[in-house]
Amino acid sequence: MTMKRSTKIYTATGALLMAVMLAWAFAPRPVEVELAPVRIGPFETTISEDGKTRLRERYVVSAPLAGRLSRIALTEGDRVDADAVIATLTPVLPPMLDERSLSEQTSRVEAARANVARAAVRTERARIALAQARNDLQRSEQLAAQGFVAPTLLTDQRLGVQAAQREVEAAVQEHHVSEHDLEQARAALLVTRGAAGGAGGVFELRAPISGLVLRVVQTSAMTVPVGAPLIELGDLGQMEVVTELLTTDALSTPPGSPVRIENWGGPGTLEGRVRLVEPAAFTKISALGVEEQRVRVLIDITTPHSQWRELGDGFRVGVRILTMSIDKALTVPVSAVFPLPAESGDNAGNGAATGERDAVFVVEGGRARLRPVQIGARNGSRAWVRSGLDASARVIVYPGAAVTDGVRVQARKV
Repeated sequence: MTMKRSTKIYTATGALLMAVMLAWAFAPRPVEVELAPVRIGPFETTISEDGKTRLRERYVVSAPLAGRLSRIALTEGDRVDADAVIATLTPVLPPMLDERSLSEQTSRVEAARANVARAAVRTERARIALAQARNDLQRSEQLAAQGFVAPTLLTDQRLGVQAAQREVEAAVQEHHVSEHDLEQARAALLVTRGAAGGAGGVFELRAPISGLVLRVVQTSAMTVPVGAPLIELGDLGQMEVVTELLTTDALSTPPGSPVRIENWGGPGTLEGRVRLVEPAAFTKISALGVEEQRVRVLIDITTPHSQWRELGDGFRVGVRILTMSIDKALTVPVSAVFPLPAESGDNAGNGAATGERDAVFVVEGGRARLRPVQIGARNGSRAWVRSGLDASARVIVYPGAAVTDGVRVQARKV
């Protein structure tokens, strides 16, 4: 009995539908992936580390002669003016030591006079450096107006002028302190001569600078020897930040590098500049017991003192030293970049020969495509792509093992 024509058609159609359904059921599904666009914008790399504040200069006032110290009325935190009397001494010179004491005081006067001459030379040298920095800045501003100098060079030279100005201020202050020490040494010599001759007298110790009392070493009245520390002074407006970096990181933070000072206890972020990377490193044991070679980096605070007046000596802060800054960089999420296997680079013909050893997956026509790229630098969230990508591309973030070159993908629904 022959099958009707219509029955055959229905049977063939059913078989075809069944084959299509089976093919659809067993066909590979597109891999769901997370996509991120390529961005063009600012890109920075920084080195973050803890630091602490310290005074650039602290002055310990010592006893210039042996004598009876009167009780010091000052306490920690008191403000004193330059040349204000901070302590008094009554000379006490045993007869057997009169000549030796006179000789010591004479030597102190000569040493103080030499320090004054050295401070004068440093002041003159700092003023010459400031004049040179200003001349360079003036020439660069003229060239920048004609379009021959990059704006970044002008910024660096303006900062150089500020640094030179601070060096002049520090040199002038050092010159003033050395002159003060000379006056104190001469006065001590006169008092010593008077005491040796039986004339007696009171010697007044005066503050070398205007600042705050940091520490009173001797609070009670007592007899003190020559050179005994009595009181410590400092100007909290002359503050710097000290941080310890790995030597490998310190090489990328030359003097002049911008610094952001965070977590200092006040509002906002303070600005700073690397002033000096010390030439000698030291070994330090990390919290994990690993030996590290570290070096101290000194940072000047460039934000006006009025904004960080409450910051004191030895306070803990966080620093982020800027090592690279690009205004318009093509970047992708760090999680989209992965090492390019050697065989993939060879097959692509675009990686191994040129030294491009990283890659990303981009989406084109609903499929993942492997793209070797050249990465210039990375920070905590973004990677700077120097070549290999277009600004209009979309990259796959956290590509899994199922993502391969040419596989069908679709964006994961959030």
